[in-house]
Formats: sequence, C-alpha cells, structure tokens
Amino acid sequence: MKKLIIEWRHLDVEGETCNRCYDTGENLNAEVKRLNRTLAPEGITVEWTETKLDLSKILESNSLYFNGAPIEELLNIQISESYCESCTDLCGDDTYCRTVLYEGQEYEDIPAKAIREAALIAMSIKTKTPATDSNDLAPSGCGCSNGSCC
Repeated sequence: MKKLIIEWRHLDVEGETCNRCYDTGENLNAEVKRLNRTLAPEGITVEWTETKLDLSKILESNSLYFNGAPIEELLNIQISESYCESCTDLCGDDTYCRTVLYEGQEYEDIPAKAIREAALIAMSIKTKTPATDSNDLAPSGCGCSNGSCC
C-alpha cells in the first residue's frame, strides 16, 4: 500500500493557533478524509501530521509538506506575507505571516483545491480530462477521454 504523509506546520502559542492556520487545518482535515475515500481503491492512504511551531519559526507557519516536499515545489504557488491580526493578538507584536498566491488569487489559508492538487501530484495521479468534474479522480494512466472512467 502506498502512503502519502502531509505535514502541516503552524504556530502554536499555549495551544492556540492563528485564524489562518486554523482554516488551513480545517481544509487539510476535510481533504485528507476525501482523498482517503477516493484513493483507497487505488491502494493509497493519506495521513497528516502537525508540527507546532513557536514564535521563533513564525515564517514557517501555515505551510504544508507532501512526503517532505513543500506545496510550493509541487504547484504553481507563490509564497507571500501580509499583516495578520490574529497572529498579532497571539504574539503581542505586529506580525506578518504567510499567504499563498494560487490561481491568480491571494489566500490567507491554503485552499482545499490546492491541497488536493498537490496530493495528487505528489502521488503521480492524474485527474480526469478538464471537461469533467475536477472533483473526480481517475486512476493514473487510465486514458479515459470521454469523461467516464474505465
């Protein structure tokens, strides 16, 4: 059985994290459940772990790694930063933290679609043709071109 491990790195201040990281964690949890339902027939399991970061590693916060590869190496994502009121409240100082530029939009959390896309790339799984529902997954190399999977 193949396994994909997704590591979520996020700020942790006395058991609390910022709103951005919280939202990424919610997206990750939902996508891992979804990916496991979809990929189990392919013999693939997906798990996630979290690495809680202290204030000295705030620049690493709100990041995802897929079998050790950062999401920005798998997708056309650019990392940026912006003022984060939630982190500022937790840290006690003005804090800027990570944002991602994905598909022409800036996100404060890592969107579910990006998590799913990175997971499939990390496992070398192709999606169905663009004309089909992007939420459906096709087995790698199945070759279906009419929108229905073999």
